[in-house]
Amino acid sequence: MKYIAEVEKLESILRGYERLVVGYSGGVDSTLLSYLATKFLGEENVIAAIADSPSLARDELDDALELAATLGLQVKVVATDEFGDENYLQNDALRCFYCKSSLMDSLEPLAKEVGAVVALGVNLSDVSDYRPGQRASKERGARFPLLEAAITKDMVRSIASDFGVPNWDKPAAPCLSSRIPYGTPITIGLLGRVERAERYLRQRGLANVRVRDFGQIAMIEVGDDETLGSMADQSEVAAEIRKIGYDFVSISLEPLKSGSLNRVIKSLE
Repeated sequence: MKYIAEVEKLESILRGYERLVVGYSGGVDSTLLSYLATKFLGEENVIAAIADSPSLARDELDDALELAATLGLQVKVVATDEFGDENYLQNDALRCFYCKSSLMDSLEPLAKEVGAVVALGVNLSDVSDYRPGQRASKERGARFPLLEAAITKDMVRSIASDFGVPNWDKPAAPCLSSRIPYGTPITIGLLGRVERAERYLRQRGLANVRVRDFGQIAMIEVGDDETLGSMADQSEVAAEIRKIGYDFVSISLEPLKSGSLNRVIKSLE
């Protein structure tokens, strides 16, 4: 194992809690945190709580539940109500703040019921990006064990691989609302067509892909090691995406970068 000292520090941090409710999404960060917390504290003392809302793709929910069963996690699906918050729906620069506030509204009662602390899979690499949701959850008392152990995203993947966590190389999969440019109100209809478009692209074999929703235009971003294929392949993709509800389909000249829409934050402010 490459990062023995970091794992030992994380173990020490986790053993400092009697019980934990981990915000679990099926992504590698929260999966590793849930898995190691369960390993060190025991299954009965750790709940991997997955937040279910329209911003979570159904495929992601199904995969997360299947992975939790594989790893022996005590998982619980909790409903969140960010879609009942007009502040969230207006999709300004604090959307993630309102989202994490709604998450904490759901996790706090669960944690209180079992005498646990809420922990989230924030890692050291996350602090370099625009993440207002971290502030919301921190203000509500959530803890960030991976961050406290100074574990970066690359370290997370390496440690997860060493422990045999199956999704150690899974691409990041932020919520569907992250595909909607700031300033465009979020609706279930918009998220539904993004979800259908991305599902279609994954069925074509693309593992790391986003569909950014710019109204009439669907802009496809793919990882720098992936391609939509020949011009004929691209024409076929465009035709299928238009059937989903877009008038125009474009392909970004830049490779996929998680959180790329954050670059407009300063201009909005």
